Amino acid sequence: MAESKTRQRNGKSAMSTDANANANTPKSTTTTTTPQTKSTTKTFGTLDLLRILGGLLLLNCLLSYFITNDSVLWGWRPWFIRPGPIARYFRGPLLLTPTQLSLHTGSPPGTPIYLALNGTIYDVSSNPRIYGPGGSYAIFAGKDAARGFITGCFAEDGNADLRGAEYTYVASDIPLPPEFGGEVGEGGEAWQGKLTGAQKSYREGELRRARKMVRDTIEGWASMFRGEGGKEYFEVGKVVREEGWLEREEKKVLCAQAVKGRPKPRGPGSESGGEGQDAGAAYRGGGR
Repeated sequence: MAESKTRQRNGKSAMSTDANANANTPKSTTTTTTPQTKSTTKTFGTLDLLRILGGLLLLNCLLSYFITNDSVLWGWRPWFIRPGPIARYFRGPLLLTPTQLSLHTGSPPGTPIYLALNGTIYDVSSNPRIYGPGGSYAIFAGKDAARGFITGCFAEDGNADLRGAEYTYVASDIPLPPEFGGEVGEGGEAWQGKLTGAQKSYREGELRRARKMVRDTIEGWASMFRGEGGKEYFEVGKVVREEGWLEREEKKVLCAQAVKGRPKPRGPGSESGGEGQDAGAAYRGGGR
């Protein structure tokens, strides 16, 4: 009995010793850590490029407005940023007969003012003081007066017939053809049928230069009426005419002002290329 109790005490003692041993045994605190590395390299992306370009564009616009005191695009006014051309674009082009065009003169006040140039119609309503009733250029409103833009004869040449208008820029020692106001006589006959080689070359050179001058002058006016010079004008459509209308028109005599303003004689054998007087260059600011 005593022996049994002794065994029990020894067993408990052994268990207590094992428990203390386990309690005093240090637990492993080793943990596995995965090192994390942060990228410190900055990349230059598309967004950064757009920010820089946007800043440069804004700076350019501010500089333009500061210098011109008017435009953020250095005087350039494309049609797609102007209300008038945008509205016309969505409505489509106007097709007007000469009779219909004649109704658009700004009368009564506040109604559209249209003029045409070589078949193209432009809206000049933004400047009624010039093109409206009583204005200095009101004579051009409601019509295609391309000839007058060449010759400078507003009252006489308020029409679209450009035949012979080139003689405005032809040297005065070349006689006008009879159909354009030239005299029928020995001088005219000599130039028409008895030309030397030098005379013929001189005349052809003058006419070639003069026709180019007509085209350049028309384009100079057209550029202004399209609004490219800063004015609030824009193209709206075309003039619709009957087929063969020009052939049915009687040829126009060159007006006195145009005859008087023809370039000085240069004579056969001289270099062709001098400029005639563009009647509207000063008004347009020097041309194109």
